[in-house]
Amino acid sequence: MDEELEDLKKKKLRELQEQTALEENLEDRKQQEEEFEKQKKLLLIQALTPKARERLGNIKISRPQVAEHIEQQLIMLVQSGRLKNKIDDQQLRNLLKKMIPKKRDIKIRRK
Repeated sequence: MDEELEDLKKKKLRELQEQTALEENLEDRKQQEEEFEKQKKLLLIQALTPKARERLGNIKISRPQVAEHIEQQLIMLVQSGRLKNKIDDQQLRNLLKKMIPKKRDIKIRRK
């Protein structure tokens, strides 16, 4: 009986330790994600004018994958030092036109 109780106590202690380790890993991961987002935001501030950032924010709502792709490319340009001037709203529009395919008009013909 005493051995069973000790085994249960040890098992419970191990479970609590594992749970604590998992929670710490989650907290660390969350902090890393927050830090990454802060750095990303700072780099985008360097790369875009306020109007262009606003447009990118709007695009992020409607087309998150496209916005993410543009953000990654802009960050790469800033980090590599190839971006000399900030991208304004018109330049961002031109980029978007190239990246987002035109919608096809579907016409139904009757015979």
